[in-house]
Amino acid sequence: MPTLEEFARLIKERAFIESDKTRFALVSERLAGPGQWLFDFRSVILEPRWLDFVAEAFWKRFADKYPFQVGGAETLGIALVAAIVMKGVEHGTPVNGFFIRKSRKRTGLMKNIEGFLNEHPIILVDDIVNSGRTFEKQIVELTDRKKRVSDLFTILAFRDASAYTLARKRNVVLHSLFTLPDFGLKSLSSTPQRSPRRELEIVWHFQAGSPSFNIVVQKSAPVIDETCVYFGDDAGTFRALDQQTGEVRWSYEIEKHPRDKGIFSSPALYHGCVYFGGYDGNVYSLSTRDGALRWKFSDADWIGSSPSLAPDLGYLFIGLEFGLWKKRGGIVALDMSNGNKIWSAVTEELTHCSPLYIKEERAVAIGSNDSIAYLYDSKTGAERWRFSAAGNFKTKPAYDPLRRLILFGSMDGNTYALRASDGRPIYSFPAGAGIYSTPLVHDDVFYVASLDKSLYAVELDTGKLLWEFQTAGRIFASPILADNSLWIGSNDGRLYELDPKGGSLRSSFQVSERIVNAVAYNEKSGHLFLPTHANEIYCLKEKEQT
Repeated sequence: MPTLEEFARLIKERAFIESDKTRFALVSERLAGPGQWLFDFRSVILEPRWLDFVAEAFWKRFADKYPFQVGGAETLGIALVAAIVMKGVEHGTPVNGFFIRKSRKRTGLMKNIEGFLNEHPIILVDDIVNSGRTFEKQIVELTDRKKRVSDLFTILAFRDASAYTLARKRNVVLHSLFTLPDFGLKSLSSTPQRSPRRELEIVWHFQAGSPSFNIVVQKSAPVIDETCVYFGDDAGTFRALDQQTGEVRWSYEIEKHPRDKGIFSSPALYHGCVYFGGYDGNVYSLSTRDGALRWKFSDADWIGSSPSLAPDLGYLFIGLEFGLWKKRGGIVALDMSNGNKIWSAVTEELTHCSPLYIKEERAVAIGSNDSIAYLYDSKTGAERWRFSAAGNFKTKPAYDPLRRLILFGSMDGNTYALRASDGRPIYSFPAGAGIYSTPLVHDDVFYVASLDKSLYAVELDTGKLLWEFQTAGRIFASPILADNSLWIGSNDGRLYELDPKGGSLRSSFQVSERIVNAVAYNEKSGHLFLPTHANEIYCLKEKEQT
């Protein structure tokens, strides 16, 4: 049997990679500079001798804790779990094993945990622990299932155990075979980032039934008034939840709709009424008091778009989708009081994009799957101009009144700054993948997120990048500004609080499912309402300091 010292030498020789000797890219996809390094454990740990060595080292560490079960995250965690489970059989102490997917599978049974969980404590395993976010997500997912994680086991820890606050607060003990000083490196700072500006805690958590795990796009984002949170779910139920307790005040069922697609439209509120569209092809107006139907407009086959209101005109604008040849999408203007059609326009492809009413321009802007951005006269529906891109428009545009720019994010990866007067492109800002996130305009900057996992801050005058913040998952959600911070959710299941000026991380909050929509914020109570693509709403508040 090899020794720990022999294993350390092997790691140093074959798994420790320095940037001045081997070209590699960092997580941010920028080339690693001089003096940077990484550990490539896959180059050694998949050899039978060393995989068996790690499994044996695990059992020497945890034999006295038997019985337990062992789990890990894909990909290398799967190999470690398998080896540890087989070593347990060899020792006559069989244990249950499972693995956790980086993101929930979107086909078949759509699981995020593969294998079965029993009643025993859980030991999580991986090759390294750096920031600790991978372990944090696993701990949250397992805690949501009422399971207890007792220990973490890694080959290498980059930081002291005190750095991993979530594990420490839940009495989870970190064990590692090595630390960075064992390889002549200085341990990283005691915390993965600066001390958080705030720590969030759950006030209440609401879970609607029958979520469509297989569909990962923007869904029905929550909106709030003084007392309730309003949103629709994948099964076609629209609800008003009490902001203080999360209890259902009332609910409304839409008509027959495609399986897995009920309500993806984010509602709009005005004077005691809530408006939204459904995949049954209807636009609804309900009373916020009791959910009673005020009116229903039926014309489309499906509606995934969200309404934009023009109270000064008394109009509601929303995108439409049809199953017709040469009439696949469009936009309609409705009378907010009775749902009567004022005007409409047709496009040749589906219009999932949500419109933006721009009072200053007396216009409404919308994009479509025909890769065209349109500007219509809000009163008459006359087309003022159109702009063609290389990708579909899936998300609501934004408007900068100072420069009279309309910002359209496209699935071709660009955010286009178009002159409102004639649609002329002033500049475009390129991201690394498509844009499904509505830009946020604030002062002289706009913020936009991309499916390349990053949030960008861009100078409005020039289109110049000011800063970039990268998450560990694709971003469909849109950023908001609340309490002098930027808030953005990611498919990694984490809500990030950022400094708007420089993009530094102020705090974060981990949930077990993807976050695909913007959060809502109540300034009076200080509560955040966090949605997930699994039809959940978390009510969060800042934890009081003790």
